Amino acid sequence: MSIDTVPMSEPPSSPAARPRNSIASDLLDLLSSMRFAIALLTVICIASTIGTVVKQREPLNNYVNQFGPFWAEVFGKFDLYTVYGAWWFLLILAFLVTSTSLCIARNAPKIFHDLKNFKESVREQSLQAFHHKALGHIAAGPELALSQVTAYLSAEGWKARVQVRDKGVMVAARKGAANKIGYLAAHSSIVLICLGGLLDGDLLVRALMWAQNKTIYEGGGLISEVKPEHRLPPSNPSFRGNLMVPEGGRAATAILSMPNGVVLQDLPFDVELKKFIVEYYETGMPKLFASEISIRDHETGAVSEVKVKVNEPAFHRGVAIYQSSFEDGGSDLKMLARPMGKAGSVASASKPFTIEGRVGGSTELKSEAESLKLEFAGLRVINVENLGGAPTAGGTDVRKVDLVNSLQSHLGSGAKTRTDKELRNVGPSFSYRLRDASGQAREFNNYMAPVELDGQRVFLAGVRETASEGFRYLRIPADEKMSMDGWLQLREALLDPTERERAAKRYAEAATPTDKPQMTPQLQATARRALALFAGAEGVKADNKSGAKLPGGLPALSQFIEAEVPESERQRVSEVLLRILNGSLFELYKQNRSQAGLAPAPSDATTQAFMTQSVLALSDSMFYPAPVLLQLDEFKQVQASVFQVTRAPGQKLVYLGAILLIIGVFAMLYIKERRLWVWLEPAPGQGEATRIRMALSCSRETPDTATEFAQLKHDILKDSV
Repeated sequence: MSIDTVPMSEPPSSPAARPRNSIASDLLDLLSSMRFAIALLTVICIASTIGTVVKQREPLNNYVNQFGPFWAEVFGKFDLYTVYGAWWFLLILAFLVTSTSLCIARNAPKIFHDLKNFKESVREQSLQAFHHKALGHIAAGPELALSQVTAYLSAEGWKARVQVRDKGVMVAARKGAANKIGYLAAHSSIVLICLGGLLDGDLLVRALMWAQNKTIYEGGGLISEVKPEHRLPPSNPSFRGNLMVPEGGRAATAILSMPNGVVLQDLPFDVELKKFIVEYYETGMPKLFASEISIRDHETGAVSEVKVKVNEPAFHRGVAIYQSSFEDGGSDLKMLARPMGKAGSVASASKPFTIEGRVGGSTELKSEAESLKLEFAGLRVINVENLGGAPTAGGTDVRKVDLVNSLQSHLGSGAKTRTDKELRNVGPSFSYRLRDASGQAREFNNYMAPVELDGQRVFLAGVRETASEGFRYLRIPADEKMSMDGWLQLREALLDPTERERAAKRYAEAATPTDKPQMTPQLQATARRALALFAGAEGVKADNKSGAKLPGGLPALSQFIEAEVPESERQRVSEVLLRILNGSLFELYKQNRSQAGLAPAPSDATTQAFMTQSVLALSDSMFYPAPVLLQLDEFKQVQASVFQVTRAPGQKLVYLGAILLIIGVFAMLYIKERRLWVWLEPAPGQGEATRIRMALSCSRETPDTATEFAQLKHDILKDSV
């Protein structure tokens, strides 16, 4: 006879009470069965795993780049990019709440009945069927024996009930009844946690939008210009959104992200950012974010000053204000635009000019060839980079390069992959976008100060085609004044045919042996051709099939050699042509310094390193996809705090559910329900002796159960005769 387990999923029921031919009854049985609840819980776990692996609420282009157009569209149909707000996820969550609630409702009365029932009506003959059983006699009358047994059980923490029968007395005792409470607590916790999730999710927001005819806003622009049909009232009982407030500014409208756009949530107060505080470690890594804010209540006009830190939120009118992150609040920028046109273009002959703007704003860049929209994207005053370890040079020494087989890719990374870490603050950087007439944009990220990479100071000018890519950097060497003027003047001279001709002539005269003056014209022509190819003044086909022209640089020389030189001679010709190119560029550099009134460059390792990096940068600059390079000259930083504002009525339910879950799991795992029956009757033919039959049942059989029963048998039958 099994009396210790009360299964919650399959309680006994009367066939007459629930007709088996009723479809509604069958559906109710399915919905209230624990097997159905476990199946739903499994689906929710799978969905949660997808929501963890797949980044949620990312731009659609990111998913297209990651999964491809076909699968990105398929996954989007199933709302896998917004799993926790998907209709099917919320529906499954609601079914799980309903199923578990019905299961509790059906089985709770049975559990409570069992808690009150000591099973004292068990027949004495049934005790023989238990695994743990014992039989003995004690030299005491039934009344004395009963007194001894009940006193012992009470002292050991057993709750007992006595039933007097004609032939004897049955003592039914129970211990560890909290085990069954654990079942109720664990199942109730699931309901509370799921309800809390439903209340704090998008469910109430969508219901309120439906009831008040609110719609999702899919456009852009200023928050103040968004129409009322896209705004939720301050009385909204549940929401979670972001509130960005610049220093000295004030905001009272949070942004709630939705799958297809946003919804604005008006707050019952406004937040003014008095001061944003950020502290850094010596390496430049952020150590502390905090905001000193002023909260003004719209109803009472009361103003309160508080300080919000990470994990230390402020509360007002039931809304929690968390320090989420920080952004630029509209810093003022002053930039110097450096022309980066190709040989023969108008931009190559233009002079630097100044551009002023504000982060978040835009302006126009116009030329005779095109018009570009310049969008100021951001400013970062602190940039912590890994500059540790320098096993190889940051650039490629062009004097040792094999033009045909060993060319480095254009516009490489700003810092190579390294094994050792050396975190260092490399100073401010700013980002911007150049958008053409068709709406296509490239993003740029330039550092204000030169960065030391592998012993060489270089300015980093990054570019990428899409937000999913990493930046590729043009590395411009800094001159002795720690500016890029020396390299820019060298590039300007390279694009000038007159300057190239003078440099080629000077190189030929210096390189021609004194005993072979007849070689000068040929050497000058070769130097002139090498400089012209490198500057992009002579177009070279990049591909025989496409007919595209290379803009210049080392790839143009490489393609020229492949097209004009037999394969067996290419290695030798490459070395000779590179030697002529390097010599000609050095002559160009020297004459450029002379014209600028600067002292001649010394022939030392510093000049050699500068020229090596200059050649690489000149080559890569031919592929720079912008007519100008913007260099940050001055800035006035304006910080902005990003707060997460939440009204979460389900939070307390989740906390309560978590507590019940801990209690329930602890009760089910560490508390065992034990039931003990002791039958006492006069021993026939033994005078005042009493015969005792006892049995023990346990909800979870362990090796300790046998030990416990052995101790009970010893203590109760210690006077056995």
